[in-house]
Amino acid sequence: MNFGLTFRAAKGRWMVKSSRQCSRGSIGLFVPPSPPLDPEKVKELQRFVTLSKRLLVMTGAGISTESGIPDYRSEKVGLYARTDRKPIQHGDFLRSAPVRQRYWARNFVGWPRFSSLQPNPAHWALSNWERLGKLYWLVTQNVDALHTKAGSQRLTELHGCMHRVLCVDCGDQIPRRALQERFEALNPTWSAEAHGLAPDGDVFLTEEQVQSFQVPSCARCGGPLKPDVVFFGDTVNADKVDFVRRRVKEADSLLVVGSSLQVSNLVRVVTAPFVGWRAPGGLPAWFLSSCIESPHLCLLLVRCTPATGLSSLPERSSSQSQY
Repeated sequence: MNFGLTFRAAKGRWMVKSSRQCSRGSIGLFVPPSPPLDPEKVKELQRFVTLSKRLLVMTGAGISTESGIPDYRSEKVGLYARTDRKPIQHGDFLRSAPVRQRYWARNFVGWPRFSSLQPNPAHWALSNWERLGKLYWLVTQNVDALHTKAGSQRLTELHGCMHRVLCVDCGDQIPRRALQERFEALNPTWSAEAHGLAPDGDVFLTEEQVQSFQVPSCARCGGPLKPDVVFFGDTVNADKVDFVRRRVKEADSLLVVGSSLQVSNLVRVVTAPFVGWRAPGGLPAWFLSSCIESPHLCLLLVRCTPATGLSSLPERSSSQSQY
């Protein structure tokens, strides 16, 4: 597959050019195959949502594939299926300046497209459930800010958000768009052509392209900058974990959307009271995904894309405020 992005400096301003496949055509390329939606399953799911009084929803990367963001694990279209590349490791990022340089060069090229992506019907449906008083709390594993763009407020971004950048040393935080301007000022003649898209907003570049890319330091203390996200190998802030535990304890039902539940043990903080790890006494849980393969779970599964599944539910199934 060819997902071309070209960045060049021209007359004092940066230009990005996307190939046809990398723009609108690429959205469908990241959506995994799924069978036709079962009308009876839709009715069961609607009844489940209707009867839930404090519905907790957890979303994973699968909810954003229909917005044009690839995931890691989907068959044939996920990052692991398309390439042999692995996500960046937290320890490598902190220890190595060349690793940070490579990461930021790739992220710089991918950022205009990644930051411009918009919510799909699944994000809007969950936001509407919140507005109608049905969704009690939303926990997302994603770092793409699409739930925020859709208007969700009762939201915890478990792994952070790519739209924020922080200093590793002093903790100072800036918007990602401000860092993009600093990149442009430091690299006025740098250009790169990338082929391939990754789930967390970066692209694939050669080592030769990366070598001349200049990376700014923290404007306050001179320390290294990193996106405000949890890289692989890092841990989620303990206060955030405790907050999520409280929301889980308050909930009476769980809907998992677009997650394979294979990211980390932290997922069990959300799912343990509801499914196999504490079964058979678990609370009600439904899973809406096209790629989940978890035989140890006690679950009711609708195998479909999230946008298809959530947009199939009539609004009346979520029309009463329960808290």
